[in-house]
Amino acid sequence: MPVNKNSLQDNLPLVDSQTTQLEEVLKAAWSLIKEGVSDRRSSFHLPTVASISSGGSPTMRTVVLRGVDVTNRVLRFHTDSRSAKFSELSVHPRIALHFYDASIKTQIRLDATAELHLKDPLAVAAWEASRPFSRLCYAAEIGPGVEVASPPAAPTPSVAEIDSGFGNFCLVIAVVHHLEWLHLAAAGHQRAAFNWFGESPPSARWLAP
Repeated sequence: MPVNKNSLQDNLPLVDSQTTQLEEVLKAAWSLIKEGVSDRRSSFHLPTVASISSGGSPTMRTVVLRGVDVTNRVLRFHTDSRSAKFSELSVHPRIALHFYDASIKTQIRLDATAELHLKDPLAVAAWEASRPFSRLCYAAEIGPGVEVASPPAAPTPSVAEIDSGFGNFCLVIAVVHHLEWLHLAAAGHQRAAFNWFGESPPSARWLAP
């Protein structure tokens, strides 16, 4: 169910600004992230993803959040297998994701490991769940980041040509192993961190903001 921000008072998130319950913070964090899938107007719909470039430097880009599985700590987004992002994640699968909602003054940072899925059942299911417009870019003749003489016109491929883009489509599954929450409030800022190790419950602790 989408978060009702209109019910929030004094820019507070889904937990009381002075809560001492880390469980409430973690539940609120996942609720906000999950909202980013169902509500395209949510600030959590377009997270920033950071990875390591081929030159060893950090690089960032915005992605569309396509799915969240709270139980398994999984986030999903898509990429083109011809992109630099795909090449980077193939070599360095550790990534970081950043979310910030100014309306509730809340930042969430995640550390995760990326799994790349090409032409397998998971990729097929993700492709079939995508709208035709979302599939369009994968059918482009020129891959992302290739130098061109001028910006190309919007393509108008046939349905068959759009479907051929599946060969370039990659589902990225990000398995979260660290989550950090920061909420700014006049009554006192909050910062908390959660770490997962294997199948054990997360370790949780408050941090100085």
